[in-house]
Amino acid sequence: MNRAGLQLFTSQIEEDVDVGTDLADLILHHFDLNDGDIMVVTQKVVSKAEGQVLEVVDDDQESFDALVRSESRRILRRRGTLAITETHHGFICANAGIDRSNTDAGTVTLLPKDPDRSARRLLHQLQYRSGVRLAVLITDTFGRTWRSGVTDVAIGVAGLTPIADLRGTRDHNGVPLQATEVCIADEIAAAADLIKRKDGRTPFVLVRGVDTAHFGLGSIGTDVVRGYGFDLFR
Repeated sequence: MNRAGLQLFTSQIEEDVDVGTDLADLILHHFDLNDGDIMVVTQKVVSKAEGQVLEVVDDDQESFDALVRSESRRILRRRGTLAITETHHGFICANAGIDRSNTDAGTVTLLPKDPDRSARRLLHQLQYRSGVRLAVLITDTFGRTWRSGVTDVAIGVAGLTPIADLRGTRDHNGVPLQATEVCIADEIAAAADLIKRKDGRTPFVLVRGVDTAHFGLGSIGTDVVRGYGFDLFR
């Protein structure tokens, strides 16, 4: 019988992450990396290290709304203080991904300017220093249309082909699959979130055991974000 499984590891990080923090150095200090590992990194620490942090005036909703508009390609829906937006990256999320949690009082974090590029940069640094073949995911917590509850999804990827295209293969009954494309990157992001605590200073998760057949080129921006021509809802 063939057996397979995943292992997930995290570590509590006591160090503060600020502008210019070397995330690769921080990861290598807390984790021993092996060939085929995937390092999942929360958006929050990437944004902080890249300086995507702004000071805001608490309870100034007008200024916050202006910031949301500046970080958005367009506003899709609004209800009270909540706006469902399309960011300049093409992500559909609440308030353009601007986050007040786990950041200093009077500040918010913005999404990385180019999460795929951030993932590629971190992957290069980790592989160069460790000498092993890896993949990197940058993740964030998103809500989902028509479903309650949030889950983590991948907003940046490097070293991993984010979509497994199963079209043309056959199921166990021999029936050809015609439309099945699996977002491996989002599945890994959600799995990693199972061992992260929102209050636990655990911004990194090492995922071990993913089939390295999924390693390769790709990006969230080009492979996962659905273009307008294929979108039935916008």
